[in-house]
Amino acid sequence: MNKYLELADYRRRLAEIYLSEPVDGLAGWRAFRKARDQLFREHTQSALERDCRDRVDTLPFFEYDSQFRVQATLIPVEDDEELRIDTGGEDGILRYRRVARLGTRFGELTLFWLTGYAGGLFLPFRDSTSGSATYGGGRYLLDTIKGTFGRGFVLHGDRAIVDFNYAYNPSCAYNRQYACPLAPRENWLKVPIRAGEQTYPGRS
Repeated sequence: MNKYLELADYRRRLAEIYLSEPVDGLAGWRAFRKARDQLFREHTQSALERDCRDRVDTLPFFEYDSQFRVQATLIPVEDDEELRIDTGGEDGILRYRRVARLGTRFGELTLFWLTGYAGGLFLPFRDSTSGSATYGGGRYLLDTIKGTFGRGFVLHGDRAIVDFNYAYNPSCAYNRQYACPLAPRENWLKVPIRAGEQTYPGRS
């Protein structure tokens, strides 16, 4: 199959994983993990290098912890100046606009809009586990362009649920052929977020 059709199929399946029941609590997290592991092991567009897929039963995750599912207040932003981040890869420089600040008990995060054709919401972050227990470049909670919505970030009017149990690694955490947009400094949390995906063996 054409590689672009394969990639479209991968994204469709990923979106289905995020939207499929159950979505709440430990049962929802377990179902998500099982489906994500299977997709990474079996799909031709998996970020895992081919020689790793047969050796991986499950991606490394912290155990589910309800304290990392928190309510966030959406704080309006006055500065919607465009932010540019160089991916270091073929995507070149990506352009972001700030949508809102998210006030959580772990600190504030900026919710971004990736500009360009169609655009999409994007929520990357780093925390004090980055570079040790988790990937050094940080992790994602939301990237609607890729279909990862409905679990790590759920909008309810002027509030949202942020669930760090669904924090996941960018593709570059699994394969050096990828170059990924990483969290800008304003989304670096000072506290440890021991939830979500951990460092893939051999990467930091």
